[in-house]
Amino acid sequence: MCIVKFFKNIFKSKIIKIKSNNLFCGVGDSEIHENTILISNYPFEPSIAYPEKLITVTEIDAICVDFGTLKIKIKDDIVFLSAEKKDELKMFAERNKIPLSAYSWNWDWILEPYLDTEFTEENNKQVTARLLENGFNKIEIDTIRNEVGKQMYIYNFDTMLWDWCSLSLFDVLSAMRAKYTKEEFREFYKRAIEIEKREKQG
Repeated sequence: MCIVKFFKNIFKSKIIKIKSNNLFCGVGDSEIHENTILISNYPFEPSIAYPEKLITVTEIDAICVDFGTLKIKIKDDIVFLSAEKKDELKMFAERNKIPLSAYSWNWDWILEPYLDTEFTEENNKQVTARLLENGFNKIEIDTIRNEVGKQMYIYNFDTMLWDWCSLSLFDVLSAMRAKYTKEEFREFYKRAIEIEKREKQG
């Protein structure tokens, strides 16, 4: 019986490793030059940056370096850069007079129930209020969570990531990319970017 359990645990650990490999895709590589940014090995196929893209200053609407993974905002898209590039990207923005935008918390708030921490009714009321201010409604919030919830549990717990601080747009794209077909993910990607870009009404 102990031997059976031993082999079950080995098999389970291999499944977790496979899931981890599929779910954790990284942001590819980037080279920041005087007035261009070269992106290569970019993982999200619907993106303008997939699989490689030379982004010019004139294409960039804003840059976000506030928190976590860096973001380059381009019309109808958001391109991620590694947090290690923060200082370099800030200098790029200053040099080329690109506005710095505030961090969008929309996906972080939507994904709070899937963190490795207690999500109380009070927490739910707070994040719901913030999302309502940004143009969401309660039915939409529930619908989005129903769509991504199971996969986010796999992403954060089955892989032993156990993130307790914040799950973001990058995390939900990574998780759903591993679940959906290319066509399904393309449709989800567009919605995910739109959700991220919503701002306070009025």
